[in-house]
Amino acid sequence: MSMRVLVVEDETKIAEVLNDYLVSAGYEVSCLVCGDMVLPHLKQDPPDMILLDLMIPGMNGLDVCRAVRRISSVPIIMITARVEEIDRLLGLELGADDYICKPFSPREVVARVNAVLRRSLAPVCKTTLRVAELVIIEESRRALAGGTELRLTPCEYNLLRVFLGSPDRIFSRNELISAVQGYDFDGYDRTIDSHVKNLRKKIAKRLPDKEIISTIYGMGYRLNSGPD
Repeated sequence: MSMRVLVVEDETKIAEVLNDYLVSAGYEVSCLVCGDMVLPHLKQDPPDMILLDLMIPGMNGLDVCRAVRRISSVPIIMITARVEEIDRLLGLELGADDYICKPFSPREVVARVNAVLRRSLAPVCKTTLRVAELVIIEESRRALAGGTELRLTPCEYNLLRVFLGSPDRIFSRNELISAVQGYDFDGYDRTIDSHVKNLRKKIAKRLPDKEIISTIYGMGYRLNSGPD
């Protein structure tokens, strides 16, 4: 069965190009032109991936992303013509998995969709990873902190999995990018920072007053296995 991609884009020519390339790559594609249409569509016919333009009529892309994340962990790739980095980072902090800036290569979009879906749909194994009060149950792709389930995006889940696989190891940003996303491109350092920030926030809600993930200045990030 084909994977389903929902394209939310009000520029007809861009939506048509994305549709053509994604269909050629084997995906089933639905297109929406207004942000207000996304949640009803998501509830009625859940896609496997959302390509979401930020500048759309009705509910804007950032508000759509925020609303989707309240009910779903479906992978989201933002599409934006905005040049300000703060807009991209805000979308990532709201739970988007990746972003594409206009103008873009349709082939690159397909490659990004492939990579994000490949990571989110990796073969399930029966491994349980545990470090202190953090647990990942890979068979069900569940993450727990202090016995309470964490609701993580695919990127956040994969990031935690990497950390739990090698506690106390310092990971550079490039290592995390490669492990979590499966590809690299200029400017992604700040993106991985956003994913780490989101993961920290979710863990902190369950395990307050504990520094679980440390920033090692000039080197990267480390998951702490022992006492603070």
